[in-house]
Amino acid sequence: MTLDRLDALPAAEAEAELLACCGSRRWAREMAARRPFGGVGALLAAADEVWWSLAPDDWHEAFRAHPRIGERKAAPAQTARAAGWSAQEQSAASSAAAEVAEALAEGNRAYEERFGRVFLICATGLSGADVLGALHARLDNDEETEAGVVAAELRTIALLRLRRVLAP
Repeated sequence: MTLDRLDALPAAEAEAELLACCGSRRWAREMAARRPFGGVGALLAAADEVWWSLAPDDWHEAFRAHPRIGERKAAPAQTARAAGWSAQEQSAASSAAAEVAEALAEGNRAYEERFGRVFLICATGLSGADVLGALHARLDNDEETEAGVVAAELRTIALLRLRRVLAP
């Protein structure tokens, strides 16, 4: 898809395209309302601005659209396109050695017990061991610090996916 095409889509179709990038309906709706962007820089700046304007409930909605790291099945709230991107983004973690995969599953459980949500990281380019190291380090965060880290990770994922939407 081109940016011109995204700018020209009916609002509902634009929201659906954008929802694949970020699981927050409010983010997708506000992004669709800001069209036309006219340039990739304007699109990414708007995405960033809208992301940081969201309420915690909107962020939690976006969290729920992501599968557990290392799991092959999609999160229930994930679109088919987003599920494919998640699999691609997590490919190194998903194909990690059995002991790393087991440690990731155990770490996911510990993280969910501690923070009440799945562990999220922009896993693109990271090995399973890299992801596991980050997971263990982040288990020591307090709730406020971790909420900020997760929000930044989700923002990074959304911006990466926006670029994918526009990739030829």
